[in-house]
Amino acid sequence: MTDDRPKNDTARFVASLPAPEDFASAIGTAAYVAVPDDWLIAVTDVVESRKAIAKGRYKAVNMAGVSVISAAMNALDSRAVPYVFGGDGSALVIAPSESEKVAGVLASVSTFAAEELELELRAAIVPVSKIREDGFDVRLKAVRLSDYINNYAFAGGGISHAEKLMKAGEYRIEAAEAGTRPDLTGLSCRWTPISEAGRHIVSVIIEPAENVSDKKFANAALQIMGDFDATANQGNPMPPQGPGVSWPVEGVGLEARAQRNGGNLFISTLKLYASTLFAWLIFKTGISVGNFEPEHYKQQTSANTDFRKVQDGLRMTLSLDDETLASLEADLEDKRKRGVIRYGLCKQDSAVLTCFVPSVMEDDHFHFLDGAGGGYAQAASNMQG
Repeated sequence: MTDDRPKNDTARFVASLPAPEDFASAIGTAAYVAVPDDWLIAVTDVVESRKAIAKGRYKAVNMAGVSVISAAMNALDSRAVPYVFGGDGSALVIAPSESEKVAGVLASVSTFAAEELELELRAAIVPVSKIREDGFDVRLKAVRLSDYINNYAFAGGGISHAEKLMKAGEYRIEAAEAGTRPDLTGLSCRWTPISEAGRHIVSVIIEPAENVSDKKFANAALQIMGDFDATANQGNPMPPQGPGVSWPVEGVGLEARAQRNGGNLFISTLKLYASTLFAWLIFKTGISVGNFEPEHYKQQTSANTDFRKVQDGLRMTLSLDDETLASLEADLEDKRKRGVIRYGLCKQDSAVLTCFVPSVMEDDHFHFLDGAGGGYAQAASNMQG
């Protein structure tokens, strides 16, 4: 008989969280659970990510951000890790008993990013107690993304404050020694960029203005979501039938670097070209292979994609036509001028996926969405208010 009990302290805490299916329930503070005071926040970000994105290296930046999540889940042998992906970095909430293992993950991912992706990945593990001493909080809620995946909503300003402490050099985790690699099994980026004629991909970050109450901000955020909730698919860029495929795969070189584990890069790349060609043929023909049904997998990919999330505010990657975008911008600016919100926005032509697929035969694969022309990193740089 299979033992389905949570395998570690972090997973046991996650199992106790309510997981409502309505994303709007994540806006506001109802049913959030305070993270225990002796727990920790692991945070990372790519240094000078916007310069890398400007050079067309958005896939590498996104891979560096997602690699922390995939490596931590592999190291803990658990998918039940509260996470949020921010485009050029990620944050995880972990129990003290997992801190040493996750510190090793951060160190090895930093070395991987430097040696394989030519990016500097900053990392830190910040105590929740420190966050609260500084006047912030870390409250958490699971939000059902699909029948197989939870997303996580964070409130209290603690994640954003942990990022500021990291950037100031506090609680830093140094990179591991040269040649060290994390377990990045399942990390990939094979789908084609997502776009639709006549529509914009919009990355937007909305946060409460200073001294605005949680209730007032929640009301404003829900009103803003109403600008596009009535549109097709609620502004979700992901086609319900799943993303597109092509061959050769644009991100195959990055995936080869993630998966080679110190082996020969040429051989790793060659193997991936062969396996992605086989996968492309399956998806193009729609023919099932054993128990693998390509159309179901593509549909589940769309269902398991995080096009919107809550991290001390509202973050979304949307597909909007000119009229809806103009309405959204007018609403954002009106609420900013009234002192309710601050916001940043980035418009681009397409979005990209970075994926964590533990097994193609299961439905619990994760897909992280960001804009391809700056995304959340540029939206953060464009903050107003």
